[in-house]
Order: sequence, then structure tokens, then C-alpha cells
Amino acid sequence: MPLVYADMKLCDIILHEPTLIPVLNRFGITLGIGDKSIRSVCEENSLDTDFFLTILNTFINEEFFPENRLKTFCATQIVDYLTKTNIYYECFQLPNIERHFNSLIQYSGTSGNNLELIHQFFLKVKNELLSRIEHDRAVWFPEIKLLSEKIGNQRPDGIKLPTKGSYDEQNSLEEKLHDLTSLFVMHLSGTIDPNLCYGVIFAIYTLEKDIKQHNRIRNRILLPMNEAMKRGKNDN
Repeated sequence: MPLVYADMKLCDIILHEPTLIPVLNRFGITLGIGDKSIRSVCEENSLDTDFFLTILNTFINEEFFPENRLKTFCATQIVDYLTKTNIYYECFQLPNIERHFNSLIQYSGTSGNNLELIHQFFLKVKNELLSRIEHDRAVWFPEIKLLSEKIGNQRPDGIKLPTKGSYDEQNSLEEKLHDLTSLFVMHLSGTIDPNLCYGVIFAIYTLEKDIKQHNRIRNRILLPMNEAMKRGKNDN
């Protein structure tokens, strides 16, 4: 999809890319927006239009990732967005996959299929994501906000991209969600309900896509911002 701009109608963007709806919800934007422009919707909701556009374009276009642009926003602004994203994972997306999975198991029966084994793998991925969310909530995000307050919420200098190895562990969630989908596509056995199966796969795919965008902001912006603030604090 082409890049999104402030004068474009938000309804047209949503109709072209419905997977944006959860992202909009994190900004407090619900459906029923009429034919208003993105700028108008942002003004009505007291949102930073530039930040909103950056997040939308980052989510829609995998090749779009304006590191220099994102660095112009303060760390707490990014933390607040990622906090809302984590809440959405915990309260909506994970329970949605669980509901679909339980229905699939219930209506497909247990004879000759390996749904329970695949479900166990999902539960491991779910627990890994919930563990990361709890660490964000209890440790990492409060640390970033505290550092930001100490430097007066200024944008730190000397932000450098982390080496790939420093965020491989976080990206393992993307890989495991992809592996989970692969289990359905390549190794599913027995008689199952095809429509319910599609519902599970689509819900997992939606979460995987969201996690990819989430991780790019975490790893390529917030992580180096945090390191730069730590260096600045120590230099002072």
C-alpha cells in the first residue's frame, strides 16, 4: 500500500487495510469516523498527527521504517504506545486466539488429530509473550520513564542502532508464531472444522504481523534510546 498522509481519508485507509483497526483502538479511535481526514481525526482526539502517521505507515509497509523520524519523538511517547499495544495483546488478541482454538478443538473432536499438541505449543508462545509484557510493565518501561524524567524528557543524543544479536531473543516470538502457523499448514492431521481452523490461523497471523511492527519500534528505536539515556545519565 502507498504511504499514508495527513490529508487522506482515514476510512479509505481502514477499508484498504482492516488490520489497522487494533492500532487505531490503541490511540482511542473507534469505528464510525465518517469521511474525515487523518489530520481531522487526530485533532479531535488530541493526537500528534506526525506520530500517528509514522505508526500507521510503519504498520502498513514493512519496508517503511523512518528511524530518524521516530527519533524525533520522546521516549515516553513511544512507551505509552507500546504499553497500549501490550495491553491489547494481553486482553484481546491472545484471548481471541484462545477462544478460536478452544472452539476448533471442541468441534473437531480428538479422534486422529494433533490439535492438542499444537495447542500446547501455542500456550508456550503465549506464556513467553505474557512474560515479556510483565517485564515491560514492571521493569523496562518504568526504567525508561524514570530516565526520561531525569533528563527532562529531552531526546537523547548519540542514539545508535543495536547489533542484531542484542534483539534476536525478542524476535524469537515472531519466529515461534510463524512456526505455529506452519504446524497448521504442514503438519495438521485428522478431521477438523476448516472454517474454525482458518479463524485460528488468521488470528495467529494478525498477532504475528503486529508483533513484527511492535518489535521494530522496540528494538530499533526504544532500545537504543534507552541505552543513550543511560550513557547520558552516567556522563552527567
